[in-house]
Amino acid sequence: MAPVTLRNIKKSYGNAHVIHGVDLDIAEGEFVVLVGPSGCGKSTLLRMIAGLEPITSGELEIGDRVVNDLEPKDRDIAMVFQNYALYPHMTVEKNMGFSLEHRGASKAEIAERVNWAADILGLKPLLQRRPGQLSGGQRQRVAMGRAIVRNPQVFLFDEPLSNLDAKLRVVMRGEIKGLHQRLKTTTVYVTHDQVEAMTMADKIVVMNAGKVEQIGAPLELFDRPANLFVAGFIGSPAMNLIPGKVSAGAFVDQAGNSVPLADGPKADDGKPVILGIRPEHFEIAESGGFAADVTLVEPMGSDTQVTFSVGGNELIALFHHRIAARPGDRLVLRPVAGQVHLFDPQTTLRID
Repeated sequence: MAPVTLRNIKKSYGNAHVIHGVDLDIAEGEFVVLVGPSGCGKSTLLRMIAGLEPITSGELEIGDRVVNDLEPKDRDIAMVFQNYALYPHMTVEKNMGFSLEHRGASKAEIAERVNWAADILGLKPLLQRRPGQLSGGQRQRVAMGRAIVRNPQVFLFDEPLSNLDAKLRVVMRGEIKGLHQRLKTTTVYVTHDQVEAMTMADKIVVMNAGKVEQIGAPLELFDRPANLFVAGFIGSPAMNLIPGKVSAGAFVDQAGNSVPLADGPKADDGKPVILGIRPEHFEIAESGGFAADVTLVEPMGSDTQVTFSVGGNELIALFHHRIAARPGDRLVLRPVAGQVHLFDPQTTLRID
């Protein structure tokens, strides 16, 4: 395993600039997730680390080597793709050992490494099957096995779970994280799914339009989003964002609802702000909140998700219990003390 360092990495296709100067330090053995909406540049950045895309400018180090001009095979990395990229005519065993065979490893070494990886991933009963005889989850394990037999310094994952159904994605998330905890290999993982990012990462890099919006531990990004983009992207359901202003130490929305800010962030009286409140940080109260009309109730077993209309804004509240509410009911939603966020509508930055 090795650290990975990106210094002012840029990527352009002619006059089209797609990566705008990314700086990132990935520690040895760290699991870093690049996350963002489709088209934000996260896969392009991963492909530059892999050597599959040339770097327009900047410097990329893997370990103690600058690798800008090295071929992918010389970077000591292994990549797992979204579409598995398995050879259909080869057995699982042959697929997993192909890269070692290509490098001239002995048959004994190949067999040893393939059996070791197959044991870790539960693939031993499948070694003589071909990819067409496997399920999606099994094929993904084979792709992972092909990567780990090489014992690379860095693993690169490009949306590896996108082709799996929801239940299998949850299982494979746990398997990939468990594999990392066992091997402790430096890992860079790309996904558009912020739930994957939150549950798997040691560190998350939130990207938007080719730029890094925020870097931090999952709970750091959840508890203290740096700007409106991160606030709206990290968290499921997404954070509620409500325009209004500060008046006499309270937030007042456009419908005249007033929410005290005594235990929260501070802003000058009269200042336009956007208040952020996560769905799970609402409570039903008698006063001191938003007069909200229920539009949708979604029972989720022990939880209840409720959609409200407040002065033309749609708010979502998530209660960790069952509530007796129906569409058309009016309730007062009060933010839990100390759990509100304020953002500047002009700069979009967090106000502390």
